[in-house]
Amino acid sequence: MKQLKSLLIAALLFVGASQTVSAQAKVAHINVSELMTNMPEMKAANAQLEKLGKTYDTEYNTMVDEYRNKIKKYEAEATTVSDAVNDTRQTEVQDMRARIEQYQQTASKELQTKQEEIVKPILEKARLAIQKVAKAKGYQYVLDSSVGSGVLLADGPDLLADVKKELGF
Repeated sequence: MKQLKSLLIAALLFVGASQTVSAQAKVAHINVSELMTNMPEMKAANAQLEKLGKTYDTEYNTMVDEYRNKIKKYEAEATTVSDAVNDTRQTEVQDMRARIEQYQQTASKELQTKQEEIVKPILEKARLAIQKVAKAKGYQYVLDSSVGSGVLLADGPDLLADVKKELGF
């Protein structure tokens, strides 16, 4: 009877331990920043954003050059014109400065909006590929192991190569 009781307790402990082991979730990690950087779509998006940024920079630099030239001209002529003309010119220069600042803010917002618009579908494509690979390999959780993501140790399975293969690069 004592042996049967011991055997029953051992069996219960074994069943409990096996349930604990099977209840543990499978976890993998992937460096999403590295994945996004290597995606061909992201490289094309960055080129497009860089081109747009250069267009904004060129226009901004043209405006600033015009502003500086006007200031130089007005400073050189300040002693030879009336106070009324100088006041008008000062107002004109202040308006130009305000337009330049407004342009800079607008260009920055437009560039940020364009970046979000371009990157969102690429990020969604990456997310779907990560989910597909994780499900195929039986992982319940996938952590982002990018620097600064909060993952302190990424020693488990890395899905980067599999997701790249899924995306075709």
